[in-house]
Amino acid sequence: MGYQMTFKRYEIKYLLTETQKQAILQAMQPWMKLDRYGRTTIRNLYYDTDTYRLIRRSLEKPAYKEKLRIRSYQTAAPEDPVFVELKKKYKSVVYKRRLTLPESQAMFSFQQGIPLPVRSQIADEIEYFRSYYQSLHPVVFLSYEREAFYALDGSDFRVTFDENILYRTCDLSLGSEAYGTLLLDRGRTLMEIKTAGGLPLWMSHELNRLRLYQTSFSKYGLAYQNMMEEQRREYHVC
Repeated sequence: MGYQMTFKRYEIKYLLTETQKQAILQAMQPWMKLDRYGRTTIRNLYYDTDTYRLIRRSLEKPAYKEKLRIRSYQTAAPEDPVFVELKKKYKSVVYKRRLTLPESQAMFSFQQGIPLPVRSQIADEIEYFRSYYQSLHPVVFLSYEREAFYALDGSDFRVTFDENILYRTCDLSLGSEAYGTLLLDRGRTLMEIKTAGGLPLWMSHELNRLRLYQTSFSKYGLAYQNMMEEQRREYHVC
């Protein structure tokens, strides 16, 4: 294994009600199709330092920010593929480096603090990131149910809907079940538009008709803020 992939695109986020989601889905029907995976549960382990340096920096909304996560699209057994992802954002453009490895190899590398078992440009970038931030370790498990749609015209335009977004700070394993604390109220959906260029005219019209506006939303960022609030409450109780 050791497949690698690079993305460069805009990721535009909107928070929807159930009614708004159904309206968007209706507008998408002539133009987009649900991918072959259907509704999937995505699991992520986000890595950070002891002082949460990465997410604290990200929440300051700098021109440049970066994060590291390991992702699985299933309950990962040791031989199943997982994705080590280095995600960078500079002036609204998202750059994602992705390396595919068996779960056992990826986790052994990170748990033991040894280099990844492949050599490539992306692997070298990940190793540099790890050496720069040093004390990286998994700090939160974050999962959500996703429906991903692709454009029928063959363009790179994609739309995803994420629901049942959960986080937890224990049982940090991609081989575990999806459970934890909800980040969004029931009936709310995070829609992400992913494109290397502009929005199709039909989507722009629908967003305007529904009076939907772009929002700044970080799953890990909101989970971190909730975690800090929980710690403050526990401190005051003690």
